[in-house]
Amino acid sequence: MVWTIRSKSRSIISPMAALITATESTAAGIPGNRPAGSKVTKLGKVCDTQQGFLPPLKRNPFLKWKAWSTASAHAPAQEGTSNKVQNVAKTYEGLNFFEEMKQRFLNFKKYKYLEELEHFQNLAEAQTPKFMVIACADSRVCPSNILGLQPGEAFMIRNVANLVPPIEHGPSETNAALEFAVNTLGVENILVIGHSDCGGIQTLMRMQDDDNKSRSLAEKWVVNAKVAKLRTKAYAAHLSFNQQCRHCAKESINRSLLNLLTYPWIEDRVRNESLSLHGGYYDLLNCTFEKWTLDYNGSSIHEEEEEGSRYSIRDNLFWVKV
Repeated sequence: MVWTIRSKSRSIISPMAALITATESTAAGIPGNRPAGSKVTKLGKVCDTQQGFLPPLKRNPFLKWKAWSTASAHAPAQEGTSNKVQNVAKTYEGLNFFEEMKQRFLNFKKYKYLEELEHFQNLAEAQTPKFMVIACADSRVCPSNILGLQPGEAFMIRNVANLVPPIEHGPSETNAALEFAVNTLGVENILVIGHSDCGGIQTLMRMQDDDNKSRSLAEKWVVNAKVAKLRTKAYAAHLSFNQQCRHCAKESINRSLLNLLTYPWIEDRVRNESLSLHGGYYDLLNCTFEKWTLDYNGSSIHEEEEEGSRYSIRDNLFWVKV
């Protein structure tokens, strides 16, 4: 396995250029294992671009209000938390939450759509995104919210564990979206985003390799990242299960970047430098984001690990919460 990190990092996410001041990390090894002396990028106070159209008085959290308003005033103190949780859960049943969704939509229309009417009317006619984002289906990992992506900026696909299968595995909703984004829309960047505490990666790490017949649909899907699991077992067997999952998640991202090169129409564009492939890792607990770029010249892809597949990265950056 070869790792190469080049200097002179450049900002590659133009829609988010205003949110960061790029500072290059000189980390070696798996992205995210930051050695002493490496640098980080700190984010200043950033406005909430995804929810910014909601005026202050309109952003009273419905779920929190519902929980407090319906909690019994006579309930014992030790039961208060349980009652609140139960009441929050009730807001997801029936029409209550749809009423909240309705209000959010109307706020979007009034404070975003109508204020940028010309922009949204142009989007109704055509889309010209420069980015394709492949992210996990996890409800906590919304790229538009986390990265401030606005309508029209990114063509997006989400699946369990943000995997890209190689072309040899046949058609899927992921490579169908890839085909359209690259060949029709002409995106210039593909960003694969993984995250901490990923259920898909945890499932993969717990799977028994010889248990093929009884696998669930999810298990049959995450086996696309089997090479990442094997590498993790080889290089991180001494670590705790959670640390192994973190390692495997990043290995899986890099394997997906290599798998992208199995599509000839993607590899041609990467070779001609009209398309760049990037990895990203979102830490849910600490609210940090790590980004890197696949170094095409230092990478090679083979279906079988024994044949010497390898990847190299550059522009390894950390965006760290203040």
